[in-house]
Amino acid sequence: MSDAIKHECGIALLQLKKPLSFYKEKYGSSFYGINKMYLLMEKQHNRGQDGAGFASIKFDMSPGQRYISRVRSADQQPIQKIFKTINTRIQKEIDEDPTIASKPEELKAKVPYLGELMLGHVRYGTFGKNNIESVHPFLRQNNWMHRNLIVAGNFNLTNVNELFDNLVDLGQHPKEKADTITVMEKIGHFLDDAVAKIYKTLRKEGYTKKEASPLIAERLKLSKVLRQAAKNWDGGYAMAGLLGHGDSFVLRDPVGIRPVYYYSDDEIVVVASERPVIQTVFNVAYDQVQELEPGHALITKKVGGTSIKQIIEPQEKRACSFERIYFSRGGDAEIYQERKDLGKALFPLVHKAIGGDLENTVFSFIPNTAETSFYGLIGAVQDHVRKTLHEELFKSDQPDSKALAKLLALKPRIEKIAIKDAKLRTFITEDSDRDDLVAHVYDITYGVVKASDNLVIIDDSIVRGTTLQKSILRMLDRLGPKKIVVVSSAPQIRYPDCYGIDMAKLEEFIAFRAALSLLQDDGIFDEVIQSIYKKCKTSVENKEPSPPNYVKEIYAPYTNEQISNKISSLLKNDHIKAEVEVIFQTVEGLHESCPKNLGDWYFTGNYPTAGGCRVVNRAFINFVEKNNKRAY
Repeated sequence: MSDAIKHECGIALLQLKKPLSFYKEKYGSSFYGINKMYLLMEKQHNRGQDGAGFASIKFDMSPGQRYISRVRSADQQPIQKIFKTINTRIQKEIDEDPTIASKPEELKAKVPYLGELMLGHVRYGTFGKNNIESVHPFLRQNNWMHRNLIVAGNFNLTNVNELFDNLVDLGQHPKEKADTITVMEKIGHFLDDAVAKIYKTLRKEGYTKKEASPLIAERLKLSKVLRQAAKNWDGGYAMAGLLGHGDSFVLRDPVGIRPVYYYSDDEIVVVASERPVIQTVFNVAYDQVQELEPGHALITKKVGGTSIKQIIEPQEKRACSFERIYFSRGGDAEIYQERKDLGKALFPLVHKAIGGDLENTVFSFIPNTAETSFYGLIGAVQDHVRKTLHEELFKSDQPDSKALAKLLALKPRIEKIAIKDAKLRTFITEDSDRDDLVAHVYDITYGVVKASDNLVIIDDSIVRGTTLQKSILRMLDRLGPKKIVVVSSAPQIRYPDCYGIDMAKLEEFIAFRAALSLLQDDGIFDEVIQSIYKKCKTSVENKEPSPPNYVKEIYAPYTNEQISNKISSLLKNDHIKAEVEVIFQTVEGLHESCPKNLGDWYFTGNYPTAGGCRVVNRAFINFVEKNNKRAY
């Protein structure tokens, strides 16, 4: 119900372990790999609305033959666009020579994109322009096959400036101060160095330049390159890369913020950001898809198989909880259950908010991403009714027949309250008219809510509260309920994220604005703000290596309930007749529901890296100084 959160990118990597002729014979198509990549990317389109890219490497090509191909798009339907480009190019060759379709190796030699190693990326930009130059994969070219590097990832680094300066100190001249470029050049630097050292050794052993080339590929240790390149990275990342001679890697950050899953058999190695994507595309069981451990890299050699190597010392796992609440596809068995549990955990708070009056309460959800949590909440309601019935049955020798009859007739009132009008567009520029138009983005179901009813609406998260205030509450109030209870399956979002999600400004959060309002009510606003500002400023100026999160002091004087109540008052305007109460998930409920994804810095301010605390302190400085810029 809040404005849409710009969220995570998605990666897909596929290596074919057999010649293309094998897949032609077994599966009837030389394009087995390309077709699978299309599915891997399309099944992750929820992660990428700003662009998509595809790159491939052909094995064992002769000098002078093209062996690297890349296509990217920033169009409205980027995945369809890039695969249309690929298919059009392939079809052109087949039209010119229809017999080539049955000759995989000849087709491979003539057609770009048709290779044994492929990398795909779907992009949801957290910063920067949405143009073709910002779309992954990125390519670092060289005439030495081993020095060609293709990189794509789901990540944000907090210390890009420091890493950029490191590159300059190494004598490089990076073309752009962006985390993707910086990462690629850092890996590229140590890759160049490793290749040069191996070549020097081979020359001493008596090999010619031509003889040395395939031996470099055999002797190159990608794990060593990655250890050197990644030792100073601070942030959340799932980094994927291809080398020109056919090796590849996927590296996960040491606290496991960003997700990575993989599957391997005799025919393929596949990596993706989401488990069910691999399950669906390759028809494999849940337990056959493995999660890459934090601080580790999955490395594939063109010759020599697949290995898992520790690159960075793993820390306490703090995988992003928003991946489970909001971003990831709900088809994953664990994620589906976790989202149900999130809804279940909210029932005690909901029950209190409606005064225990289940008979006069209507339950629904907005938007569709909250549907699974809604099922969990309704399941908890049903459990409560059964428990109450059981207690009534056994509390005495002669139970109250009227009470029993009432309980037996009681069931949750579930209604489809709102349906989004996908055709409606907010094209009007004047603010007043735009707000009115936004209020009609949803169609509502009239006649199912009575004046004596509570209306409980569950959402996955409430971030800014803008859509809730300007649209949803106004719409729900038209139904005439006694009380509207808005329920968030996520806790109060209080702090910016710097590891992937585009939530960089404190003042955008409704919870932050509520805390400021409480400080003003209590007459301590200036005192608290200036105290925190001085601490943040001193920390930044002194380049404190591991600063605390000073912004926690904003919320310290108040309970969660006090902040929730203030949010309720901020969101309700004079035009809304119904009582409004906003309820948030507890952090304890979050951890119980998502026990494997304990990254909760959005809600608690407990950042898993030092860079996170530096970012939140800089964000507060920007807020005080009215500096409208990114904190990292």
